[in-house]
Amino acid sequence: MSPSTVIIPPQVEEPAPVKLTANGGGIPNGKLYKTNEDYQGNYQFAPIEEAQVSRAMIKRYFNTLYERAISDVVVIGAGSAGLSCAYHLSKSRPDLKITIIEASVAPGGGAWLGGQLMTPMVIRKPAEKFLEEIGVPYEDEGNFVVVKHAALFTSTLLSKVLAMPNVVLMNATAVEDLIILPDPLNPSSQRVAGVVTNWTLVALNHDTQSCMDPNVITAPVIISATGHDGPMGAFSAKRLVSTGLVKELGNMRCLDMNRAEPNIVNGTREVVPGLIMAGMELSEHSGMNRMGPTFGAMIASGKKAAIEAMKILDKSKVVEGKIVA
Repeated sequence: MSPSTVIIPPQVEEPAPVKLTANGGGIPNGKLYKTNEDYQGNYQFAPIEEAQVSRAMIKRYFNTLYERAISDVVVIGAGSAGLSCAYHLSKSRPDLKITIIEASVAPGGGAWLGGQLMTPMVIRKPAEKFLEEIGVPYEDEGNFVVVKHAALFTSTLLSKVLAMPNVVLMNATAVEDLIILPDPLNPSSQRVAGVVTNWTLVALNHDTQSCMDPNVITAPVIISATGHDGPMGAFSAKRLVSTGLVKELGNMRCLDMNRAEPNIVNGTREVVPGLIMAGMELSEHSGMNRMGPTFGAMIASGKKAAIEAMKILDKSKVVEGKIVA
């Protein structure tokens, strides 16, 4: 071979930017299909049959309903208190089946904004420690901190709660009633033993249609954090009065931040057997002051509710979602 001879290797074509995937169903004869993430006019999705979409949702949703008909803890309301409660409870006790019921399509309650539709969120110390735990940045103002947008806090917390494998959120679902049974621990009293649920759009239309019966979820502990405003605000507090388990509503007092926040946190408790109340619903139940646009008490009340729930479960014998001893 001459020293001047150059061997040119065979040219290897670069692979086309496509993903080759095996047939996932709905494509006859087991054919392969291509996808292409190309934003120059050649974006190509994997093919799908319309029935596949319906079946993918239906199977998972109703399997969840079936599995969570017996839960360990039901949290009513996915506002700042309810979500904080679910976060601490799921993190501390990954063995528990925690089911959150939220009447609105969008969980988060009033925590998407600060006050009067303004976006910054004010949180008094020491509740800023929770922001650090979940990774929400803030500006330190000395005795309080400010999150640049309330939605940053709410979306971060919501994403962390929903990522927990033991948490299920059923939004657009209303709690229409409570399950109240004789208390096996005290035959002379009654115990909240679950919730009665319906899709919110059904619940809001009971007066316009014929009978539309609900569904039920049994749980040894119910945590109610339904707030004080809105068509379903303070739901459990009001229902406990109408059932006779509580004599009368305390009715929320006028705004006083310095009284309201510690009272809400310290007052978070099991108000009747089987039902823990948290957040601003307590202001209606116990006659506490409102605090307005400051959210530290919601964070801390949620954590206190989680602690109280674990105390109840740790000292109780539970069979098929019911406390028996």
